[in-house]
Amino acid sequence: MRKIAFLFTIFLMLTSCKDAETPSLKEGIWLGEMKLMDNQTLPFNFKISKTADGNYVMESYNADEVLVIDEISTNKDSITIKMPAFEGFISGVFSDSEIVGDFIQESMDRSVSFKATYGIEKRFEVKASSKHNVSGIWETEFSPNTADSYIGKGIFTQKDDRVVGTFRTTTGDYRFLEGVMDGDSLKLSTFDGAHVFLFKAKVSDSTLNGTFYSGKHFKEPFTAQRNDNYELPDEDSLTYIKEGYDKLSFAFPDAKGNMVSLDDNLFKDKVVIVQIMGTWCPNCLDETKYLVNFLKEQKKEDLQVVALSFEYAKTEEAAFKAINRLKERIGINYPILLAQYGSSNKDLAQEKLPMLNHILSYPTTIFLDKTGKVRKISTGFNGPATGEKYHQFDRDFREFVGSLLKE
Repeated sequence: MRKIAFLFTIFLMLTSCKDAETPSLKEGIWLGEMKLMDNQTLPFNFKISKTADGNYVMESYNADEVLVIDEISTNKDSITIKMPAFEGFISGVFSDSEIVGDFIQESMDRSVSFKATYGIEKRFEVKASSKHNVSGIWETEFSPNTADSYIGKGIFTQKDDRVVGTFRTTTGDYRFLEGVMDGDSLKLSTFDGAHVFLFKAKVSDSTLNGTFYSGKHFKEPFTAQRNDNYELPDEDSLTYIKEGYDKLSFAFPDAKGNMVSLDDNLFKDKVVIVQIMGTWCPNCLDETKYLVNFLKEQKKEDLQVVALSFEYAKTEEAAFKAINRLKERIGINYPILLAQYGSSNKDLAQEKLPMLNHILSYPTTIFLDKTGKVRKISTGFNGPATGEKYHQFDRDFREFVGSLLKE
């Protein structure tokens, strides 16, 4: 009898140890924090839930954007959270109410310290009531008075101390930003699975003076002033076919090793949209989702999209792995060709397409009519975070493509 009791005690101890080694994440709201340079912290909120079969699902929030992350694996107290579409992942250890680790982007050789705490709903701590309302349009300059200076357009809406909006630039937008006015300080952040962006600024009635942080590898100052009539240059005028060239041409491999060019029958007598992009690029992802949905709606035999991908991945195999993963996750049914791997340098990209004056942005989108003539080149992409600008883009895109199809 004593032996049975002893064995039962040992069994209970082993079961208890096993349970202790396998914590379970609490379901509900969490606060994630990324550690950036200058001892800055980027916060974002997410929710953890469990599916019927016991798998974890994470919803990450940035203003109106909800990022669903369903590739989460655990082993005892270790956890890996893989971003949808992008290569980045969070790796760390966890208890029921805390995750500690790093957000890692291997091909870029980047990592950012990460910590998450259960039960905290506020994205930023607000210590003082708002002294200003930043709702409206802000004429912005990043890295002012330097050779790296570029312009932007801040678009914000404030209710009480909560602020949402974005910065548009000539090469795209900084996606969904969410934050607060804390006294005279504006704080905005986003974590979208690739970007780790934090904006902090001192605010007066008519000016912003602040710093933009990207992960722990980059920061730059910015200034802004109220200007409700401000607009950026036309994104369709920045990139063009150089004098001496009469057409766009390329030949790049697809995932099966086939060299694909615009001379192929796939593109003959069709309106062709050429997307210059990368699987690592959130603005490209926004455009890709748009194009996928547009093609589903249209189903035109005389319309074809082809993407030229410029990848950070260090090997061709890794680059195609990222491309195939993006195609599977988003449901892309048009070809994505590997134009470059090992770097997304825009100067190198332009060398692959020497007929262009330059490539300023990922994405850059080139529209060809049925004769192969370049009719328009758009720089950047203004995604859903830009509100009315996005809706205007949608109307213009449909009208322009529709006109090409009728020719």
